[in-house]
Amino acid sequence: MSHSTHHATAGFTPSGQLQLGVFFQGVNSGTVWKAAESGSQTDFESFRRIAQTAERGLFAAFFLGEGLRLREHLGRPHALDVAGRPDAQTALAALASVTTRIGLVATQNTTYNDPADLAHRLSTLDLLSGGRAAWNIVTTDNAWTGANFRRGGYLDHADRYTHAEAFVETAKRIWDAWDDGAVAGSASAERWSAEGAVRRVRHTGRHYTVDVTPRLPRSAQYRPVLFQAGDSPEGRDFAARQADVIFSAHPQLDDALEFRRDIVERTLRAGRGAQDVKIMPASEFILAATPREALEKKAWVRSLQIGPQQAIAYLEQFWGRELQGYDPDGPLPDIDPVVEETSETRGSGFHGAKARQLADQWRAEAKEKGLSIRQFVSAKTSRGDSTFTGSYTEVADRLSEYARTGAVDGFNISPWLIPSGLDDIVNHLVPELQERGVYPTEYAGSTLRENLGLATPVRAVPGVAVEAAEAAGAAWAGGAGGAGGAGGAGLDAGSVTAHP
Repeated sequence: MSHSTHHATAGFTPSGQLQLGVFFQGVNSGTVWKAAESGSQTDFESFRRIAQTAERGLFAAFFLGEGLRLREHLGRPHALDVAGRPDAQTALAALASVTTRIGLVATQNTTYNDPADLAHRLSTLDLLSGGRAAWNIVTTDNAWTGANFRRGGYLDHADRYTHAEAFVETAKRIWDAWDDGAVAGSASAERWSAEGAVRRVRHTGRHYTVDVTPRLPRSAQYRPVLFQAGDSPEGRDFAARQADVIFSAHPQLDDALEFRRDIVERTLRAGRGAQDVKIMPASEFILAATPREALEKKAWVRSLQIGPQQAIAYLEQFWGRELQGYDPDGPLPDIDPVVEETSETRGSGFHGAKARQLADQWRAEAKEKGLSIRQFVSAKTSRGDSTFTGSYTEVADRLSEYARTGAVDGFNISPWLIPSGLDDIVNHLVPELQERGVYPTEYAGSTLRENLGLATPVRAVPGVAVEAAEAAGAAWAGGAGGAGGAGGAGLDAGSVTAHP
């Protein structure tokens, strides 16, 4: 279907505006470290420069990932990757002191955190930043990450989301536990806080038990904004019920429009409004003054991301053995993977019999297309679907179509160069978008919720239990697609109750 006739689903009205966020990844193979201007991914100066550049460009959010374990290669830390991330909440708390408007998004895992503790830490960031905190909700389903934690193990795919739903619902009730005006704020008041204005939150369920009196009042934006990035049917249902913003994997226009339609339908089934969930796909931008210069820059970036060593190392992840004797500009290895050396706990992409099948498939594909190892790996790891390459004006024209159709609400940009990776975007692309009327010329307010155009959350009704077992049955039992009901589908077998 053509872009001019493809519209988002009924009930949704495009805003005609785009927001930008920056995803400071700083690690793994996408970050260029061999360029002369490459900087440190752990130095606070890099964080400060990118955050302040983004704020100068009126970006809505500064987004930090979470590294629960270093990426490994043949059972050892991957020596060709940039590695090592500071704790997200600590780094964002530091950035709160050198920024004033940009949102601060911390990726935090529900599988290996506890709700009362995480809710308190996020509340702290929200208060210290004046209402700019957000939580990117992620889960984990692999033994490789689980081995890094005291209790070990991991949750299977279905349990990940029942546990996450219980976790998020509990956190929301912790944030809701203080009334508006709970603190008198007056020297003439008889009490510092109003009697009964702070409630205890209790949860007893299959995964954990909570009995807590929340320690902090609400922030200027009521509670942290919730981001989520799951793309499975369960992940989409979870986002439709819980998320304010989806960090999606669908940046191409037709694909983004279909994703919008699907999310709006799920959101309406969950009892929320068609406009309630924003969508900001992951993306990269390689820009220059002319299209030709942009393509040349893209080729240069790819040559740094996938050099001869990186190409061989990429295949070694799947072959489970050293392949240094193979020519990066020659054909794929004619030997099979070592099955017992391709395991999840060693960070392998595929393991066991799957690795052998994949090797056969890749050899056939490379031979058919006449690709060398380096060419094949470059093609396999290309972010073409999520990369916008071109001149400032042509990319601005493309993005304007996203705003017009309502395909997305913005883009979450991963810079390939630290710390100067946003300079071209802020200095050249942002003014082009502003000229087209699709990008803000000032911040809408002081909180992240205001700047994203999100409504104040509806508070959970005090003293009313969320009947988790019933909700979980409706959402998950029998694979019903997880449509669920408003506010609580998919909780684990237990309940969350706020007590005065």
